[in-house]
Amino acid sequence: MAKIHNLGFPRIGANRELKFALEHYWQHGDSETSQRHLHATAREIRQGNLEIQSALDWVPVGDFSLYDHVLDTSFMLGNIPTSVEKVASEYALTALDAYFLAARGQTAHAECGCQTQAGEMTKWFDTNYHYIVPQVDADTSFALNPSRINRDINEARSVGAEVKPVILGPVTYLYLAKGADDTTKLTLLPKLLPIYAQLLANFYRHGVEWVQVDEPVLALDLNREWQTALQYAYDYLSTSNIKLLLTSYFSDYGANLSIVSALPVAGIHVPVIDSWHEVNAIASTLKASQVLSVGVIDGRNIWKARLNQCLEQLIPLHQQLGDRLWLAPSCSLLHVPIDVELETHIPSGLKDRLSFAKQKLQELVYLKNALNEGRDSISTELGQNSASQGYEKAQSNHATQLRDSSLHSSLFKRQSTFSQRKLTQASALSLPLFPTTTIGSYPQTSDIRLTRAKFKRNEISEHEYILRMQDEIAHVIDVQEQLGLDVLVHGEPERNDMVEYFGEHLEGIAVSQFAWVQSYGSRCVKPPIIYADVHRPKPITVAWSQYAQSLTAKPVKGMLTGPVTILNWSFVRDDLPRNKVCEQIALAIREEVNDLEAANIRIIQIDEAALRERLPLKKHEQRYYMQWAVDCFLLASSGVKDETQIHTHMCYSSFGEIMEDVARMDADVITIETARSNMTLLDVFDTYAYPNDIGPGVYDIHSPNKVETHDMLDRLNHACSRIPADQLWVNPDCGLKTRGWDEVKVNLRHMVAAAKKARVVASEH
Repeated sequence: MAKIHNLGFPRIGANRELKFALEHYWQHGDSETSQRHLHATAREIRQGNLEIQSALDWVPVGDFSLYDHVLDTSFMLGNIPTSVEKVASEYALTALDAYFLAARGQTAHAECGCQTQAGEMTKWFDTNYHYIVPQVDADTSFALNPSRINRDINEARSVGAEVKPVILGPVTYLYLAKGADDTTKLTLLPKLLPIYAQLLANFYRHGVEWVQVDEPVLALDLNREWQTALQYAYDYLSTSNIKLLLTSYFSDYGANLSIVSALPVAGIHVPVIDSWHEVNAIASTLKASQVLSVGVIDGRNIWKARLNQCLEQLIPLHQQLGDRLWLAPSCSLLHVPIDVELETHIPSGLKDRLSFAKQKLQELVYLKNALNEGRDSISTELGQNSASQGYEKAQSNHATQLRDSSLHSSLFKRQSTFSQRKLTQASALSLPLFPTTTIGSYPQTSDIRLTRAKFKRNEISEHEYILRMQDEIAHVIDVQEQLGLDVLVHGEPERNDMVEYFGEHLEGIAVSQFAWVQSYGSRCVKPPIIYADVHRPKPITVAWSQYAQSLTAKPVKGMLTGPVTILNWSFVRDDLPRNKVCEQIALAIREEVNDLEAANIRIIQIDEAALRERLPLKKHEQRYYMQWAVDCFLLASSGVKDETQIHTHMCYSSFGEIMEDVARMDADVITIETARSNMTLLDVFDTYAYPNDIGPGVYDIHSPNKVETHDMLDRLNHACSRIPADQLWVNPDCGLKTRGWDEVKVNLRHMVAAAKKARVVASEH
């Protein structure tokens, strides 16, 4: 009998209950009521998730988190930053407040001065989920605290669930950690493994049979040292009485396959979306006691599984393995929305093709029933599934030509070199040394959100909506003028999200009502759904930018989201190559760029925050991706005159291995995240002379902390030691939409002051 299980479930709640409980707690954390509310909300979400997964043979526990599962692992292993321990001890903080201090740099008790630098945050492999990077050094020690996951086990057992704890594996934990070097990290493995052994013994005492050990580093190109570390780790843990299900995701095992097949584990999970060859290879080498988990349901996209095709592959495996065949999604369902049935505005023909987390689990049930009871047991579902796959997607003649024709090379380059453009732009813009700007968005107040909601519900007219948005734009421009910023933005009050906003205005893209996905902590996004050819029916941002520019003599940036980011932060159609979809989006953004220029907007920012996000995990596949991704940015940005300055923004990305590609984007100015990582991203400039202008973020906007002028000046001076002063801009790490006005004003005031002091120092030299 084939069995089904899940690798992890979304933890935000169907209506983002966790987000609102967290933010209420952060605002009122000294209230016992707010603490009880947070814990009660979290418990209700966990119980709801258990109910949704009740048809599974094994239910994951330990996948729930109040902020981030990697941070949870650090606290479970006793690897708490020294700065956090010091503040927690000084102020007698609760464990919960120490946890949020590490995550955000601030507790819910801001009035007591409980503040430290927030933990460094970066992207989880090639996804839009952000994790808090563990910090280690040669003196790092570990101590087990399994209270959180024990609670989850007991909760699940109380409703009769057969539990499968989910833990981040020891090798991946160290690989993701930030230390002096790989050697430093690997020397910690002998100290870490006894803690994992204690954790497994703890599970055994709780009557646990199976533990899912996530080692997603197995999707990467691992060198010999890390492969040896894996063998050593699982040889060490093999003496446990617990059965280990080794799990990786996001890509196939590749060159690690032989290592994986030889590890002494009770089961192996294979993410098989495009890796059926590895399923068959592992199946042929399994020991008689080992389980094969097949990740047959796509855990990262929202299209229905092709059940008939799945069964063609699964039936021979089931005949071979019997009850040693487990079915699962390819990865945790953290990366998809919860329930498509909540959606009422998506066209029925499109909705019938969609499968969110809840529906994906039902697909597992269908496959299990078909294998155990025969295809006839789900004949109705197979018929409906085939019908939905045949849904005729709308096509637009505007973009269909891209399938069969290539674009002229002249569309992918600016008229002149950057050095020539820089002289022209300096004359046109007259900006000072170390020009100051922000990334684009300003605080999204409750009034702004309410106004947008009323307009969508037709409770106010379009004219009234425009007037209210213009009032907000005028306020943002006035604040920036008073602060003394050099290049302004309109603040984006009309936008709910930088990608969803463009999804609402481009044909071929649908937006949802409730398809929320966690990005980090309480931050959730609603990825648009690209289901047909993409084109722009009319200008999107021009009127807002024109209005903002009419209010000031200073340049106002036109703010756009780049084609690669729109692609990577959307759920993308699966019947057309991603690069062709991206070209369609790039042509639409190019039209918007040209219209902004025609409206006398002299600076245009095309954000590519997600350029690196879907960079393939295998190095041999990366060159092709970066080639077409950069080409799509160039296609969107290169149709302007030399006088028009093109900016882009990238955040939470490791640039070292793609710096030449970033330079090939040929943006006049690129702004990047550097503050939260303590400027370590600038190390690449020791060996690479970046040719264009760059704005390394001088303060972290994802933390509510107040940052002093001298701290920002130190970061700016650090940047000056790596990059010539005449190439540097001064800006925050990212947009300011999630922050409050009080903290925004004080931090920007300090930022402008730091830039002015740097100018004085530069003039003296």
